[in-house]
Amino acid sequence: MFESVLVANRGEIARRVIRTLRRLGIRSVAVYSDADASAPHVREADDAVRIGPAAASESYLSVSRLIDAAQRSGAQAIHPGYGFVSENARMARACERAGIAWIGPPPAAIDLMGDKIQAKAVAETARVPIVPGLNRPGLTDDEILSWATQAVCPLLVKAAAGGGGRGMRVVERVEGLAEALSAARREAKAGFGDDSVFVERYVPRARHIEVQVIADTHGTVLHLGERECSLQRRHQKVVEEAPSPVVGEALRQRLGGEAVALARAARYVGAGTVEFIASFENPEEHWFLEMNARLQVEHPVTELVTGLDLVELQLLVAAGEALPIAQDDVVLRGHAIEARVNAEDPPRGFLPSSGRVLAYRRPGGSTRVDDAIEAGSVVGTEYDSMIGKIIVHANDRERAIARLDRALAETAILGVATNVGFVRALLATEEMRTGAIDTGLIGRLEVPHSGVGEDEVAGVAALIDMAVTGERATDDPFDRVDGWRVGGTAGWSFRSLAVDGGDPVAVRVRGAEYDAGAGPVGAVAVRMGPSEFDVEAGGLRRTWTYAYDGATMWLGRDGHAWRVRRASPEEAAEAHVHGDLRAPMPGQILLVPGEVGARVAAGDPVVVMESMKMELTITAPVDGTIKEISVAPGDVVALDQPLAHVEP
Repeated sequence: MFESVLVANRGEIARRVIRTLRRLGIRSVAVYSDADASAPHVREADDAVRIGPAAASESYLSVSRLIDAAQRSGAQAIHPGYGFVSENARMARACERAGIAWIGPPPAAIDLMGDKIQAKAVAETARVPIVPGLNRPGLTDDEILSWATQAVCPLLVKAAAGGGGRGMRVVERVEGLAEALSAARREAKAGFGDDSVFVERYVPRARHIEVQVIADTHGTVLHLGERECSLQRRHQKVVEEAPSPVVGEALRQRLGGEAVALARAARYVGAGTVEFIASFENPEEHWFLEMNARLQVEHPVTELVTGLDLVELQLLVAAGEALPIAQDDVVLRGHAIEARVNAEDPPRGFLPSSGRVLAYRRPGGSTRVDDAIEAGSVVGTEYDSMIGKIIVHANDRERAIARLDRALAETAILGVATNVGFVRALLATEEMRTGAIDTGLIGRLEVPHSGVGEDEVAGVAALIDMAVTGERATDDPFDRVDGWRVGGTAGWSFRSLAVDGGDPVAVRVRGAEYDAGAGPVGAVAVRMGPSEFDVEAGGLRRTWTYAYDGATMWLGRDGHAWRVRRASPEEAAEAHVHGDLRAPMPGQILLVPGEVGARVAAGDPVVVMESMKMELTITAPVDGTIKEISVAPGDVVALDQPLAHVEP
């Protein structure tokens, strides 16, 4: 076994790998960019090496800098985690040349499985069913457009390299294929350095089921059961579970056998995942989707139901040892569910969010939390939006869902918008409860409301603000701002508060009362800690988490979070100028298809920007003329920064 391992990654996966290294008594070496100099994974490792500036291309994606870091630190092996260089055959070959063990599959297998077109050919050789489509190498747009005239829509354009949902576009009508090809190629080039694409049949209502495999250098290839990963948004997984609620033992053995056959055909070594797309009505009808030649984000659910540490198995295989288990030793016990915690804003179309984490409370009990943040962490736009995962295990699926819901309710993240509250609402749907889920479910659902009205949020914010700032540090009663007046009768203190950028809510606070439009509500706010208040109203007591960011107060409850800012009606009116286009997220301008003086229709593209690896087109809000464009390609923009103005 190795004595020292460099973890060539960041965030929650780096911390997760370091945990296993520490348990096994192996020295861990972290790497970090300038953006991550104070990140938790850097402090938790035994040693750390700076590898460059914030840009991933100059740090976490730099093969030469990672190899140099391993050599300087004396690391015997490199674990790439997932993302970045985890499926980079050039990185694996560089390790071989440097005499450093690569904790991953051989370069030839990475090349084979990394090219989805070649991977489908291998699947056919292994007699694994594939989705029909056009998938030969070097396809041009003209070839694809010509083929599509005889195809049945919808279609799916996919990047031949990479994964994670990038470089993918669903095409409902052939007329939209040309634009989808351009966007997919552009995104694939930016994300993977390769703009090759192919096209296949898109199954509108399908399940995404995947099988975990592990193979050693002694000829053993095992499958560790399946995972249900159908709850996705923009082809990115949101909730994963093991086992699948619709896979029985017979289908499990069939899927596992196909995954093992594919791995053997690819001469695969290490941990990998074979992904299938299956018919919603009949999962017996399924097709090979792709193979991910790395550890998966959702690997914890497999660990919880099998009792195996996949990182430890990766280390054993990379060290040349035989797997310590046989197929008959793999037994699935109970049910595990994982929710990804993403820095994104569901009410605003799931746009990426960034900022400083002002307050953070993890769920307690037996909940497993793999995260990348702590109070004070800065979530930037340089990397992926996933900042953590919450994973639970129970005897059955129903109890696992209940435990995950409870864990999410206990989670509080203030300062950065997240999807925690949205996932809670997703778990409560009838489809989730019954297992009737498919890859398009989230797209068909309306973003659910938290159930807490703006009036209540504004009233509680005013009440807590009064409790925190209501007393001045003097004995002069005229320095008080809690509504005290001569004669002893408390007067009302007034606030105009905007919740999540909405229209201002007029709030009056007096003592233990607040009035936010529904009449005075008697309430008591009791400080429970540096960032928590218990607020009791109508005999019901609830815990609210709060934090200040300048003039903005963040409030959290039951997994939901709100931004509350003091505002005047005049400010609110000025913030919604008709025809203004503002940046809905911080990021970088990619394209400016609009021109000053050009006439546009509502919905026409004006500016295209990118943030957290996601491309977003900013369109004209009304029919009119572009009077002003304030940005150019390459510009870095802040949240709500003016981009352009369309005169109606």
